[in-house]
Amino acid sequence: MNNSTGSYVLEKTGFEKDNEELLINETLFHNANGYQGVRGNFEEGYPEGYDTIRGQYINGFYNSYKISTEEWHIGFIQEKHSMVNVFDTQSVKIWIEGEELDLFTGNVTEYRRTLDMKKGITSRSFVWESPAGRKVSVRIERMASFEMLPLFLIRYRICPLNFSGTVKMESVQSGDVYNYFNQKDSRVAGEKRIHMRVKDVEADGTTGILVSETVRSGLEAACAVSHVFSGPVSQTLVCDEKSITDRIEFGAEEGKWSCAEKYSILCDSLRYADVKEEALRLLDLAVEKGSGYWYGKQEEFLEKFWEGCAIEISGDEELNLSLHFSQYGLLQSAGLDGVSNIGAKGLSGEGYEGHYFWDTEMYMLPFFSLTQPEVARKLLGYRYHILDQARENAVKMGHPKGALFPWRTINGKECSYYYPSGGAQYHIIGDITYGIIQYYLITGDWDYIVEQGAEIVMETARIWYDLGNFYKGKFHIHDVTGPDEYTCVVNNNYYTNLTAKHNLIWAAKLYEKLKEKGQLEKLQDKIGITESEITGFKTAAEAMYLPYDEELDINPQDDSFLSKKVWDMASIPEGAGPLMQRNFLYHIYRYQVCKQADTVLAHFLFEDEQELSTIRNSFEYYEKITTHDSSLSRCIFSIIAAKLGEKEKAYQYFDFSSKTDINNSQKNTKDGIHTANMGGTYMAVVYGFLGLRVKEGGFFFRPILPDEWNGIRLDLCLRGSRIEINADRDQCRFSLKKGDPVEIHVYDEVYELSDEITVEMRG
Repeated sequence: MNNSTGSYVLEKTGFEKDNEELLINETLFHNANGYQGVRGNFEEGYPEGYDTIRGQYINGFYNSYKISTEEWHIGFIQEKHSMVNVFDTQSVKIWIEGEELDLFTGNVTEYRRTLDMKKGITSRSFVWESPAGRKVSVRIERMASFEMLPLFLIRYRICPLNFSGTVKMESVQSGDVYNYFNQKDSRVAGEKRIHMRVKDVEADGTTGILVSETVRSGLEAACAVSHVFSGPVSQTLVCDEKSITDRIEFGAEEGKWSCAEKYSILCDSLRYADVKEEALRLLDLAVEKGSGYWYGKQEEFLEKFWEGCAIEISGDEELNLSLHFSQYGLLQSAGLDGVSNIGAKGLSGEGYEGHYFWDTEMYMLPFFSLTQPEVARKLLGYRYHILDQARENAVKMGHPKGALFPWRTINGKECSYYYPSGGAQYHIIGDITYGIIQYYLITGDWDYIVEQGAEIVMETARIWYDLGNFYKGKFHIHDVTGPDEYTCVVNNNYYTNLTAKHNLIWAAKLYEKLKEKGQLEKLQDKIGITESEITGFKTAAEAMYLPYDEELDINPQDDSFLSKKVWDMASIPEGAGPLMQRNFLYHIYRYQVCKQADTVLAHFLFEDEQELSTIRNSFEYYEKITTHDSSLSRCIFSIIAAKLGEKEKAYQYFDFSSKTDINNSQKNTKDGIHTANMGGTYMAVVYGFLGLRVKEGGFFFRPILPDEWNGIRLDLCLRGSRIEINADRDQCRFSLKKGDPVEIHVYDEVYELSDEITVEMRG
């Protein structure tokens, strides 16, 4: 079982021989820093017959390959991109007096595995008794540096307990790698592909350097490796066509620790002009500074990070652990260089092939906007970086102008070749706009709007105006797919139409504000936006058709949803996995059954569009027919349940969601963490139990505390000011810690927060 020693340390005790558990722990104990990620594989490997996803990845680094279809149509992709397993620099094998250290033979005791989220390291320690009776204590620490992003560091220590003798080590850096695949799971690659080929292998003294190139996408990556030892060793580097092995031998004395540190540097051609030269330069710097320096910088970085996003639940230590694991997972996953973003599995595994979705703006961006706004701005910068590709995609999809961001992407081009639940999800452009506007309302960062945001909002608004049609006084949007991927290619998806309305309204608002400030001309010159277009945007928004059933007092998910048969939810076997893995997709499409929150998500984002009674009725209606096969779902149901005052139900949804990866609740943690759910977990606390809504009129709170909690404390950054919130069963206290006074609304009362206010809890 997983347990914690403090809410910032994830710990696993007891040696895991079960293959499924090993795969899960490869994910949970991965190392990543937003640039590179390394799965938590055993350095020495597993016995033959065990499955492993042995991976080392660079964010945004991809290979392309052809998509072969018998029936090709305009707009369907012919090329796909996948995140690449670039190298293996984590392999270390040990022989003790000729016996290979293999945890699956001999006897293992005192086994412990940890992720320390304040130190930013993972560790594995154990005592191994060989078949011949030799005992050694081993401690292995790993770190992906936040200070020097290309640096991955392994510290390997060994101590003989009942003998003295010779230790041999083989430390490998290999380019002979491939990506994981599973033909029975659509969430990962379906066939084995070799994405990289080694083009240069060199060993110079004690340093090894590999340079590989992708098979089709024209990208290069280099890994440079060197070792530092605590005592004298003999060392020989041996090269073949695809790898370099550092063969090391030293004497180990009973009761004394010997230490080897393995410095690995990964550089790619997306960021560096000469990957080989830069990798060698950074390796020299890393070794020169020494591991103590990098460990110290790691703790300094994380101290600042945790200070900025502090959160503690009183009365539930396990929940604190899962919350901190989610926050740390988001930090590890965030690409901040413009050419990368946050994949659905971060950098912990190959689920969804490293693609970026709407998940970033709708589920992950809120955490950063509310705690680390400088990170949020960089994440949004990625969308601006690929804006030209979005314009190209719009033309390909039949729109004369505007920007249509791809459903799933790495480099800005569409990677989804299944249109019904991919390219038809036009709501992605509304989601991106929503994220931009929320960031602006939270931070007040008008410069971002002028430099990037307004252009995206107006270019995406053009798509909605072209996509929709006026009919009998209403603006209709046809043949799209909403967030619920079990209901595809429909007319007037409620969620989609509301995101379109929001997008159109804000395009007009930003246009008028830019004009008022005398800052419009540059944008007009660039994209040719006109007054007549803005008038059209306003007219379409005002006339937007929003499905409503008067008899049920709910918002139907789309025009045809209520006319379909209802799926027999009782017929779904417990633990059987997603419906889409066991049923023909078009069969699912013919039923009232939801993969995830759709209309319920719209009620959270746009709560002022409907009466509370409609929101309640919709929640209860969709609750009965939602499978939550997507990890993006339960957190949203928790938020709405909290809004409706259903504390116990809100807590149940939240409890499941918050521990998704730690408990492997979705049964696919082996493929990587669920980054959107991690963001959703944070949202469920802030938007659910604290009741925060960020609107044009300000910051609105409506706290409600689950019976399972004694209290909650967290920090938020609003309009550049840092505030602390403390809530218990009786009262909620808001304190200004840093910055200018902030106006907040609590239970519909307006307060000027210049020092501290205390409000009595309701409900």
